[in-house]
Amino acid sequence: MAKRVLAIGIEPGNADYSAFPQLTPELVRHYIEAQLLRLRDLGYEVTSCLIDLDATAEAGVTAALRDERFDCIVIGAGLREPKERLLLFEKVLNLVHRLAPDAAICFNSTPADTAEAVQRWIDP
Repeated sequence: MAKRVLAIGIEPGNADYSAFPQLTPELVRHYIEAQLLRLRDLGYEVTSCLIDLDATAEAGVTAALRDERFDCIVIGAGLREPKERLLLFEKVLNLVHRLAPDAAICFNSTPADTAEAVQRWIDP
């Protein structure tokens, strides 16, 4: 049976690109879709969970974690930076810890290296 992966990230249209002027919502969306496709091509079952930056973020992550069991959760770089997102990152990380205690947790460093992050922790 294929390993199941949940990819949690910020909805590209809601992200702050001031620290990364070379990125646009369209480009980030393209990277995300390409990485999800790559993971599927590698044999993983992948669910995407793109969240807003408001109170609905926790509800979206909670719903995704309660709907399925995952072998690995990848948390996108957009949740870890800028520093103003620290509280949201902590909330997401604690939800993952509480609702998916057996899942490996990994982090990508850009929207283009999600597959590598997952592969560090689980095989398909």
